[in-house]
Amino acid sequence: MELVHRPRRLRNGDTIRRMCRETRLSADSLIYPIFVDETLSGRRAIESLPGQYQYGFDALEDAVAECIHAGVSSCILFGIPAHKDALGSSAWAPDGVIQKAIRIIKEKYPDFYVVTDVCMCEYTDHGHCGALCGCHVDNDATLELLAKTALSHARAGADMVAPSDMMDGRVAAIRSTLDAEGFQDVPIMAYSAKYASAFYGPFRSAAGSAPSFGDRKGYQMDPHNRREALKECALDVEEGADIIMVKPALSYLDIIRECSDAFDVPMAAYSVSGEYAMIKAAAQAGLVDEYRIMCESALSVFRAGANILITYYAKELAQAIEKGDIG
Repeated sequence: MELVHRPRRLRNGDTIRRMCRETRLSADSLIYPIFVDETLSGRRAIESLPGQYQYGFDALEDAVAECIHAGVSSCILFGIPAHKDALGSSAWAPDGVIQKAIRIIKEKYPDFYVVTDVCMCEYTDHGHCGALCGCHVDNDATLELLAKTALSHARAGADMVAPSDMMDGRVAAIRSTLDAEGFQDVPIMAYSAKYASAFYGPFRSAAGSAPSFGDRKGYQMDPHNRREALKECALDVEEGADIIMVKPALSYLDIIRECSDAFDVPMAAYSVSGEYAMIKAAAQAGLVDEYRIMCESALSVFRAGANILITYYAKELAQAIEKGDIG
């Protein structure tokens, strides 16, 4: 048979396949989530996230050392405070859990890149992402709290802040506050298209951030909506976001692709706790090859257009990239 085009020519052997790859991964693009518990000594296994831990201040250096050893140079911090109240005041306390964690990490590993999650849900006694007015989150009153929290993180030495609350106008409020206080060089990675997803369950138990009543559908996005994601990303870019994010990742690859194509800023994606837990559960049941599923899932996110991936598999993925199994 006379065939001019034979695509299989470029699949005939590992060397040519690797040479012609369209999507390439780097460990530099991976961010590892670290949970810091102000009341804890050592580390405690997270039952809902096999292989993941909550860390006390005395175990933080070990957590970072493990990242560095695996080839991961960045983390995002989530705090579990000793005190919670209606406004989440410990979120912006100078000696709060995240502020202390940043200083501990930076003292030992000054070049390790620390991103901080900026939200109120872990710090409020009601578990919602801002100040309440009755049973609803007061958007505009929450902006001041978020800006104060981001500023406190920057003062403690955070390299980047990442607001995950989904309040309207939060990026502008944070950017204005940081700039006014001399932190013009601290970038904002906005959780721009954060959906009201069922995939967050294991995280909420890990971070102690489940709402005590109702849900977050009033501020997180409806999973049915695609065009709205473009609107949210456009608003965040206009307000000064340096990086935009889609969350979750795997069920929203179409959103990652559209937003990546539409905006000339780096695109992040968060492979959330439910995605990780499902792979773990299926692997433990002997139904899938965990290593290959981990690699293929991450690859799909980058192929969709992400430049940055927050993932609980960051350390394992970095090692897989180094071995050449993915990358």
